[in-house]
Amino acid sequence: MNNKSLKVRNFVILGLIAGILLLMAYTPLGYLNIGPLAITFNTIPVAIAAIALGPKGGAAAGAIFGLTSFLQCIGVGGTSAMGAALFNIQPFLAFVQRFVPRVLDGFLLGFIYRFFRERCQSYLACALTGFFSAFLNTVFFMTALVLLFGNTEYVQNLIAGRNIIVFICTFVGINAVFEMVSSTLITGAIGAALKKAGHIR
Repeated sequence: MNNKSLKVRNFVILGLIAGILLLMAYTPLGYLNIGPLAITFNTIPVAIAAIALGPKGGAAAGAIFGLTSFLQCIGVGGTSAMGAALFNIQPFLAFVQRFVPRVLDGFLLGFIYRFFRERCQSYLACALTGFFSAFLNTVFFMTALVLLFGNTEYVQNLIAGRNIIVFICTFVGINAVFEMVSSTLITGAIGAALKKAGHIR
C-alpha cells in the first residue's frame, strides 16, 4: 500500500470512528447515567482508533470524545450532573478536566497496542488495549477532577473527609468495573475482526 492509499485509508477509518463517537454521544448508546457519574462506552471507539491508526489517531478520537463530553456540561447531547456543576464553578477548568484526559488516553493507547501486538496474539493485544482505554480514562478523569476541583465545596462534599484513594475507588465503583469489562471484551472482538479482515496492519 503506497503512502497516498494509506493516508486515504486512515482518513476513512478516522471519519468512521468520528461518526460512531458522535452517534454514541448524541444517543443513549454512549452513556448510561447513574448518579453524578456515567458509564461510558466511548472508550471503545477510542481504543479501536489507537489500534488502527496509532497514537495520533487515538489522540484524535480521544479529542472528539473529550469535546462531546464537555458539551454535556452545557446540555448539548445529553446532560451530566457533575459536568454542569463543574462548569458553573469554572468553565475553562471543566473543559480541561473533560477534554485533556481523553486525548491523553487515546494517545497512550497507540503505544500500548504497539507494545502488546509484539508480544501477544491479535485478540489479546486488542483486548488489553480496550482494558487500558477504560482504566486510563477513569484514572486520568478522576485525577483531573481532584487536581483541578479538589478544593471546591462541590468536590469536598463528595469526598466527605475520606482518603483520596478511597474516595476515587468508592466513587467510580461498579461504573469503572463495568466499563473495563465491556471495553476489554468488545475491543478485543472488534480489533481481532478488523485485523483478520486486513484493516489493521
